[in-house]
Amino acid sequence: MSKAAILIREIKTEDDAQVAEVIRAVLIEMGVPKVGTAYADKALDEMTTTYNKDNAAYFVVEDQGKIIGGAGIAPLENYKGPICELQKMYFLPEARGKGLGMKMMEVCLEKAKSFGFEKCYLETFPYMKDATKLYAKSGFEPLEGPLGDTGHYSCNVWMLKSL
Repeated sequence: MSKAAILIREIKTEDDAQVAEVIRAVLIEMGVPKVGTAYADKALDEMTTTYNKDNAAYFVVEDQGKIIGGAGIAPLENYKGPICELQKMYFLPEARGKGLGMKMMEVCLEKAKSFGFEKCYLETFPYMKDATKLYAKSGFEPLEGPLGDTGHYSCNVWMLKSL
């Protein structure tokens, strides 16, 4: 993987199948339940369409034409107020430990600010330790319970950050 070849950009329709593959592969690798998580989301197979709406964006990490990770932001489901959700942030093993997570986080949070959001929410699992460390390092703080209703009832770590 050449650093010069790594590109973070907005998703395109032709990326949809690769992005769904990446997300499902990481969820399986992490032993995540297939129900009550992103694994079951219909959106996984149509990510470009899912994020092609107001105040939403999904970004991919591309290495020489191969999608190796991604993350998005969108308004928090079933919640009134200026809070977005960091969504579907997953990286294949070859993308980890290279600072791409922090870079992706910066891209997503800058986009969230440009949309006028004041806070960013996320949900994850306690055993996704590297991700949780990244979120804390980025200024996300733990919450006692969920906000909104994302449908991801299997996630039991909730975090929030002021933008």
